[in-house]
Amino acid sequence: MAAKPLKRKPLWLGLGALVILLIIGSISLYQFVLNADNDEPRGGPIAMPATQGDFSLTQLDENDIAIVSFGYTYCPDVCPMNQAVKRQALAQLSETQRERVVPVMITVDPERDTLTRMEEYMQFFGSEFIGLVGSQEQLEDVAERYGVIWRRVEAPDSVMEYTVDHTASLFLVNRHGKILQRVLYSPTAYGLIAALERELDS
Repeated sequence: MAAKPLKRKPLWLGLGALVILLIIGSISLYQFVLNADNDEPRGGPIAMPATQGDFSLTQLDENDIAIVSFGYTYCPDVCPMNQAVKRQALAQLSETQRERVVPVMITVDPERDTLTRMEEYMQFFGSEFIGLVGSQEQLEDVAERYGVIWRRVEAPDSVMEYTVDHTASLFLVNRHGKILQRVLYSPTAYGLIAALERELDS
């Protein structure tokens, strides 16, 4: 008795299943990032070694505001854009308002971002820009309180070896570590300018 030929499933069924799995995985990752970014951050003190000596929010005057962002100097796009947006926003403020605002970036890549490298990077944007380089423990503590997530992404075919995905929001913070406003990432300065003017005029 001849064996019955095996019935082959159409190729499109396998491809369809793979596409569905990829979509489900992408949705899950998106929801994870979205939920993490939407967690209500507590804020709190920030004190780390910085490009202009040790920095602490407590050094601010009572009516001053820090624009705090998280990034790293090897970042190819989001981080330099965030610093450029800060610079554009500061340029739109009056001189009196500008004196009350301190632009700050905390590195999420303390393995590569030395204070010397951070100082060179900050100078591209302005002498008033301050870069913070804490220990891994300090970074984890501050990032958790500010609702910031980051993860290392290996890039074996790149001279950079790895990149870092991270939350790109900007935080307006007072000297007590209270988050006055959270500004979502944007390549334009309009949202940050509006947020600063609201806080500076209040």
